[in-house]
Amino acid sequence: MNEIIDMSEMNELLSILEQMEDEELAAKLLKELNDKTKELGGLIMNRDPNLQHGEWKAKSDEAKEAVDDVVRRIQGFKK
Repeated sequence: MNEIIDMSEMNELLSILEQMEDEELAAKLLKELNDKTKELGGLIMNRDPNLQHGEWKAKSDEAKEAVDDVVRRIQGFKK
Protein backbone atom coordinates (compact mmCIF):
# COMPACT_ATOMS: atom_id res chain seq x y z
CA MET A 1 0.00 0.00 0.00
CA ASN A 2 1.78 3.12 -1.22
CA GLU A 3 -0.98 5.67 -0.81
CA ILE A 4 -3.73 6.52 1.62
CA ILE A 5 -6.35 3.79 1.89
CA ASP A 6 -8.76 4.06 -1.03
CA MET A 7 -12.46 3.20 -0.81
CA SER A 8 -12.14 -0.25 -2.36
CA GLU A 9 -9.41 -1.18 0.13
CA MET A 10 -11.44 0.28 2.99
CA ASN A 11 -14.46 -1.75 1.90
CA GLU A 12 -12.32 -4.89 1.85
CA LEU A 13 -10.99 -4.17 5.34
CA LEU A 14 -14.50 -3.55 6.67
CA SER A 15 -15.69 -6.79 5.08
CA ILE A 16 -12.88 -8.71 6.77
CA LEU A 17 -13.72 -7.13 10.12
CA GLU A 18 -17.44 -7.92 9.70
CA GLN A 19 -16.66 -11.58 9.01
CA MET A 20 -14.44 -12.02 12.06
CA GLU A 21 -15.86 -14.31 14.74
CA ASP A 22 -14.20 -12.36 17.55
CA GLU A 23 -16.33 -9.20 17.52
CA GLU A 24 -14.36 -7.60 20.34
CA LEU A 25 -11.09 -7.96 18.42
CA ALA A 26 -12.75 -6.67 15.25
CA ALA A 27 -13.99 -3.58 17.10
CA LYS A 28 -10.55 -3.03 18.61
CA LEU A 29 -8.88 -3.27 15.19
CA LEU A 30 -11.45 -0.92 13.64
CA LYS A 31 -10.86 1.65 16.39
CA GLU A 32 -7.11 1.34 15.97
CA LEU A 33 -7.43 1.78 12.20
CA ASN A 34 -9.63 4.83 12.71
CA ASP A 35 -7.21 6.38 15.22
CA LYS A 36 -4.14 5.76 13.04
CA THR A 37 -5.74 7.07 9.84
CA LYS A 38 -6.97 10.15 11.72
CA GLU A 39 -3.43 10.82 12.94
CA LEU A 40 -2.01 10.37 9.43
CA GLY A 41 -4.72 12.57 7.93
CA GLY A 42 -3.91 15.35 10.38
CA LEU A 43 -0.26 15.21 9.37
CA ILE A 44 -1.08 15.12 5.67
CA MET A 45 -3.23 18.21 6.12
CA ASN A 46 -0.24 19.70 8.01
CA ARG A 47 -2.38 21.23 10.74
CA ASP A 48 0.63 22.02 12.94
CA PRO A 49 2.41 25.08 11.52
CA ASN A 50 5.17 24.70 14.12
CA LEU A 51 6.50 21.47 12.60
CA GLN A 52 9.65 21.81 10.57
CA HIS A 53 9.62 19.90 7.28
CA GLY A 54 12.04 17.22 8.49
CA GLU A 55 10.04 16.60 11.65
CA TRP A 56 6.78 16.61 9.66
CA LYS A 57 8.23 14.07 7.19
CA ALA A 58 9.47 11.78 9.97
CA LYS A 59 6.13 11.90 11.81
CA SER A 60 4.22 11.34 8.55
CA ASP A 61 6.37 8.32 7.66
CA GLU A 62 5.89 6.90 11.15
CA ALA A 63 2.11 7.45 11.02
CA LYS A 64 1.92 5.85 7.56
CA GLU A 65 3.81 2.80 8.80
CA ALA A 66 1.39 2.54 11.76
CA VAL A 67 -1.58 2.57 9.35
CA ASP A 68 0.09 -0.02 7.13
CA ASP A 69 0.72 -2.22 10.18
CA VAL A 70 -2.96 -2.19 11.19
CA VAL A 71 -4.01 -2.87 7.59
CA ARG A 72 -1.66 -5.87 7.40
CA ARG A 73 -2.98 -7.21 10.70
CA ILE A 74 -6.59 -6.92 9.51
CA GLN A 75 -5.75 -8.51 6.16
CA GLY A 76 -4.23 -11.42 8.08
CA PHE A 77 -7.78 -12.38 9.09
CA LYS A 78 -8.99 -12.60 5.49
CA LYS A 79 -10.74 -15.91 4.85
